Amino acid sequence: MNTLLKLRALKPVLFAALLSAALAPPAQAADGNWIPGWTASPQPIWAGDFALPLGLPASLQDQTVRQIVRAGVGGLRVRIVLSNEYGTQPLRIGAAHIAAAGDAAGSTRGPSLALTFGGQATATVPAGAPLVSDPVDFTVAPLQRLAVSLYFPQTTALTTIHWDGLQPAQIVSGNVAGAATVKADSVVNSRLFLSAVLVEAAPGTRSVVAFGDSITDGAASTPGSDSRWPDFLARRLAGQNVAVLNAGISGGRVLKNHMGPNALARFERDVLGQPGVAGVVLLMGINDISWPGSTFEPTEPATQAEALIAGYRQLITRARSRGVRIAGATLTPFEGALTMPGSPVANYYSPEKDALRQRINAWIRGSGEFDAVLDFDAVVRDPKNPLRILPAYDSGDHLHLGDAGNKAVADSVDLKLLLGER
Repeated sequence: MNTLLKLRALKPVLFAALLSAALAPPAQAADGNWIPGWTASPQPIWAGDFALPLGLPASLQDQTVRQIVRAGVGGLRVRIVLSNEYGTQPLRIGAAHIAAAGDAAGSTRGPSLALTFGGQATATVPAGAPLVSDPVDFTVAPLQRLAVSLYFPQTTALTTIHWDGLQPAQIVSGNVAGAATVKADSVVNSRLFLSAVLVEAAPGTRSVVAFGDSITDGAASTPGSDSRWPDFLARRLAGQNVAVLNAGISGGRVLKNHMGPNALARFERDVLGQPGVAGVVLLMGINDISWPGSTFEPTEPATQAEALIAGYRQLITRARSRGVRIAGATLTPFEGALTMPGSPVANYYSPEKDALRQRINAWIRGSGEFDAVLDFDAVVRDPKNPLRILPAYDSGDHLHLGDAGNKAVADSVDLKLLLGER
């Protein structure tokens, strides 16, 4: 009996399934397990009359920008993702290189590899779009620092950035993307058009996204030291095939835009759309509470608890619908926030605003709606004055955590609870 007759002897449904599989065209080979080793959430620029100045040039022309990133997971190949999300014109890239970062500013170690886009050394990123480079063989170790160099040959308006990069980016005249060392003509602490570095990681590697505002973005931590709380969490998970992606945006809010899109608008892009995402930590809401009536939004009415909780519930529902575990982190103390001499911000804190924070924290802790609760408030508050951050953890502005505070909250995370392993 030939193979076809043997198949016909099976139950009809099984026979049909096997025959369909046998006649189907061969599937394309899998392109590897591409996991973001590093991300920076894109933001638009804002008007010059805002309380926080951009501190960026208006444009680049015939200049190279070298940016340093740290990959959370290791692998054997890499690619980069560029974003022209907020551009209204095509973005021209004249050259792109990747290398291991050196110890000195603007330096690299080992070979600098040219990146291509569809086999071409140059690229055009359409307005409003991202662009992913071709894979390049490059062995990356967990927590390795990489240098990504982009050459902009023509006048290029800075439209798509990540403002609070906390890592000096070197801007140099001419095309020096492949140079071992560059001497900066100027330095900025923002990310310019670079939104991710993807690593071809081991099978089963997954990612956890830290989704938040300036506290997650690392504002007031030591620049260039990778001392944001997601960085410390990444160190704890290094070697366990789990990447920690920082999707913090300074000034970020759950419900409204300004320094970036609101959480509900960017959740798909920054969390659910990330390859391999298994979980998200939500630490956001303090700006929803504090911006109304402050220098940032002087005429905006106070946020209502019900509206903020409804926003959280939307994020929970959307995460669960995609099989992504979501942990809620309590909002940290902020009495006296941004009142230091010379601060451009007034009326950020009030007792009424703190009462709303306390109500939101009670809901996060007691509602049972999150898959896990991370009580960052309890970790960093001063036992002598629970409305304030413990001095040892305070950056000095009474809102953002210093390096020690960031390490404390990262160290407090129960990794098994975070990953749903218990």
